[in-house]
Amino acid sequence: MNPFRTLVRHRNFRLFWVGQTLSLVGTWMQTMAQGWLALELTNNAFLVGLVASVGSLPILLLSFVAGVYVDRADRLRVVKLMQALMLAEAATLWALTVTGNVTIQALLALAFVYGVCSAFEIPARQSLIIDLVGREDLAEAIALNSSGFNLARIVGPAIGALVISQLGIAWCFGVNALSYVAVLWGLFLVRLPASDRPAPTGSAIEGLREGFAYMWRTREVRTLMGVVLVFSVLGTPYLTLMPVMARDRLGLDAGGYGTLLAAVGIGGLIGALSLAAVGPRVPRGRLLVAASFGFSALLFAFAFVRAAWLALPLLLAIGFAMILNGALSNALLQAIVPDALRGRLMAAYSFVVVGMAQVVGAFAGGAVARALGVDWAIGGGAALMLAYALWVFARHPEVARLGQPTPAAAD
Repeated sequence: MNPFRTLVRHRNFRLFWVGQTLSLVGTWMQTMAQGWLALELTNNAFLVGLVASVGSLPILLLSFVAGVYVDRADRLRVVKLMQALMLAEAATLWALTVTGNVTIQALLALAFVYGVCSAFEIPARQSLIIDLVGREDLAEAIALNSSGFNLARIVGPAIGALVISQLGIAWCFGVNALSYVAVLWGLFLVRLPASDRPAPTGSAIEGLREGFAYMWRTREVRTLMGVVLVFSVLGTPYLTLMPVMARDRLGLDAGGYGTLLAAVGIGGLIGALSLAAVGPRVPRGRLLVAASFGFSALLFAFAFVRAAWLALPLLLAIGFAMILNGALSNALLQAIVPDALRGRLMAAYSFVVVGMAQVVGAFAGGAVARALGVDWAIGGGAALMLAYALWVFARHPEVARLGQPTPAAAD
């Protein structure tokens, strides 16, 4: 099957995907530059992790409120507004850095502002995908969305390393600010039919209770969210700690750090396109189980690597397994949830994947790395992931049966 079939079939999704991918190239440039800038300003692994944690703290604080709002608002309008505010944040960071006025305090404050925008933008954007493609092509669209993310993860750090060497670190932030124009252009060209979502009833507090009650009483959702929680909190810190791993364990400079991130992105891109290509023909639950075990084992091996030539192929495989784990969890959750609760479920998903992963995962990873070393921070998390996977999939064998291919798809 053609992995780009969904892009061909749906004009709105094509506009969204192209603009989003171009913007994500800039976002990855900023992520790379921000981590390296924090390391240059402080020479402190803990503070490198703190910058990532502070940027995700608003997602912890606001995600559930944002989910209720998204389920009651125009999702497309919310995404447009948040992207415009993110443009302003990146432009401010560029101005401070290019004039030599950036401090670790300013970096932390702007990361917090970005997090406030993300708390609303992520659930709105995730919930918008079904409006762009319909339920039939939802899983493939989520996989393609992941492919765009990982394409940007490849291209962004590569361009970022070049920009840092030729123009200076400030221009990574400047290019990111310009990249938001691409996504806003695509979003303003999207035309959606009038929404048929039922009008919300009750107060915002009642909306919150309804969302929590649904997630708790629906066994499949509860189990999948547990998998998302453990693999996000324990599996994400290796990306936050990559500057430390690159410099202190592998002896690399900023360009080498960008190459490591690009390797993760290439693996993730291959994984996402593979998932989009197979479509509904492969049992998604069974594939999620395999990806979870693979991600854990590969990450444990990476923690103790000391040679860049060995780290690169490992990171390719880690990127592949990680994106399968994330995209399959997202697709299975969205296939289960009713549309009226989609914003709240995606808010819970972003609360875990971005908020808990960065605030708890990155913060704890930075603390462990400072106390015991970066290899213990990454390897210890991977060992706990593997233990959890053994327990949860033995306790809940029904996960492997989720997303079974239909007879027509199997044929």
